Amino acid sequence: IQALEEGGLASSLPQQQQPRMMEESKHSKKEAKDQKQEAKGLDDELEDEKLILKSQDKGCKGYPVAKKTAVMSTLVKTVVEGDKESTEIPLPNVKGSILRKVITYMEYHTDNPPKEIEKPLKSPNMADVVSEWDAHFVEVPQDVLFELILAANYMDIKPLLDLTCAKVASMIKGKSPEQIRKLFHIQNDFSPQEEEAVRAENKWAEES
Repeated sequence: IQALEEGGLASSLPQQQQPRMMEESKHSKKEAKDQKQEAKGLDDELEDEKLILKSQDKGCKGYPVAKKTAVMSTLVKTVVEGDKESTEIPLPNVKGSILRKVITYMEYHTDNPPKEIEKPLKSPNMADVVSEWDAHFVEVPQDVLFELILAANYMDIKPLLDLTCAKVASMIKGKSPEQIRKLFHIQNDFSPQEEEAVRAENKWAEES
């Protein structure tokens, strides 16, 4: 009782426990640091893991792409999930020059997902509809644009398909059927009734 009143025991207990508490604190901090480094290691491993995308070009050795980028394609993701040992993904419906552009798109948007494109298009100017980078990406010749549409559809890359289709929609926005046929070198084999039906189906591209 006297020791308690004098504070001798009360003061001595924390002094005895303090080294142990400090040791436990150090141990907890070390565990947290190890867990953080382990998580970072897994992220780095995913970054380093590569898939080889192979185009239809004869003798194509393929294009190495980070796995986290390549799986933006639902087709590629499905193949990889079905065969986890697979590292080479053949894409027989895509030529090399187009695949390189598709890869450029996926790499840019891996950690920078594009915003959904509003419909109907508010402007025929793509820079008013999408980011500056995306608008510049689809400033390509018509044949390249249509091959990008086919590649995006085949590889199942929805944001790229939306972007390329929006580009086509911007090109025909506000134009008459005759102007559209001239723009895309299309021979008119529609009856007036069929023409009106097509216009009705695609009205969203013309509305402002």
